[in-house]
Order: sequence, then C-alpha cells, then structure tokens
Amino acid sequence: MKLIVNGNEKEFRDTATLQEVLKELNLEGKVMAAAVNMEIVKQDSWDKYKPKEGDKLELLDFVGGG
Repeated sequence: MKLIVNGNEKEFRDTATLQEVLKELNLEGKVMAAAVNMEIVKQDSWDKYKPKEGDKLELLDFVGGG
C-alpha cells in the first residue's frame, strides 16, 4: 500500500501496522507522536492500528530548544 509519510510517498505491505511502518522506516523509539489523516493515534495502539491505502501519516519527534 502507498502511504504519505511526512509529505513523502512510501510503499508498505498491505497488512502493516503503524508500529511496523515505524520499524521499516528505522524510526522505532524516535517518534513521540503520530497522526493519521490529522487524527492523533495513541502510542499504546500503534501495534494494532493498520493504516489504509493513501493515508497521510505525520510522525513527530519533540525537540527541546532554548
């Protein structure tokens, strides 16, 4: 399936969960928040949540500044 991840089109297997998408992108443990089609997906459900063809994922990491 094709997903739009932070504005870039990427290809994943059709049954991939959000957690598997993060693992394939080498972002496991680095992403603090995820939104699918502008809706926040809670971190404790990433291993169950299955995005659909064409979904737009925004993966965010919080950076401290000052």
